[in-house]
Amino acid sequence: MSRMQFTAVVEYCKDTGLYVGYVPHFPGAHSQGETLDELNRNLKEVIEMLLEDGEPSFTSEFVGTQQIAIA
Repeated sequence: MSRMQFTAVVEYCKDTGLYVGYVPHFPGAHSQGETLDELNRNLKEVIEMLLEDGEPSFTSEFVGTQQIAIA
């Protein structure tokens, strides 16, 4: 398998004090961690496990985020 790269969306949960991340359009590709480094390691492990079932087939591609201002 060639080198693959995925984009994760990361949020900080004030209630738990954990960073939470997920890969858009990749079912099951989500995790959490106390630090961003731990989250990265955890996401990598989850993705590697999911890829054992074969490479995913995505019908869309993550483009980015937008800031929406409400007056």
